[in-house]
This record gives sequence, structure tokens and C-alpha cells, in this order.
Amino acid sequence: MPAMQTARTVVPLSRSVDAIRESVDRLEEHLPRREDTAVMLDFLEDDLREGLDAIAEVEAHFTDILDLLRNEQPAPIALMEAAEDFRVLNRLEYLMVVVAQLRRRLSQAAGKLREG
Repeated sequence: MPAMQTARTVVPLSRSVDAIRESVDRLEEHLPRREDTAVMLDFLEDDLREGLDAIAEVEAHFTDILDLLRNEQPAPIALMEAAEDFRVLNRLEYLMVVVAQLRRRLSQAAGKLREG
């Protein structure tokens, strides 16, 4: 299914723009300088990158489907393959995990801001 693979090769936002690193560095300036803070910030940065990667893959899936539907004569097998692409469901489930982790880490950061 070559058409479904093309959009997935696009560089995700989290790699093309390092706004994540800049944002985490800015938050770090306001937090107490402790080892547990550094660890929390590393996890926060990882979660942001992984979440944006998952979003990029989900977006690529939808873009692939739109491209497929724009074909003059979409092949039935191509439609079925697009419908059976369970990777997008896995990425959405993973995104839910990442969002829960981000919530916890942002709460930790808020607590550290109140301490400092």
C-alpha cells in the first residue's frame, strides 16, 4: 500500500522546530535547581516530543485517507486497507497515555513553582 506510506515520512513538528526544548528551558529558569526537577523536565520534554510525534502520525493517516478519496477511481482494496490501519488506533491509545503523563508532570511543575 505505497500511497499510505508517503505521508508518514514527513518530519514531525517536534523534530523540525525545537520549540519544545526552548519551552522546557524557559520553564526550568523558574523552577528550583534540584535533581528531581531536572528529571521531571527531561520526562516532560520526552512526553511533549512523543505526543507531537503521535499527533503527526494520526494527522498523516487522515491525510492519506483524504488523498485516497481524491483519486478518480479509488480501489476497493485501498479503501479496505485504509480502514484496517490499526497503527492509528495504537497511536491514539498511546497519545492518551502521554497526555495523562503530561498532566502529572505539569502538576509537579506547578507544585515546584509554588515551592520556589
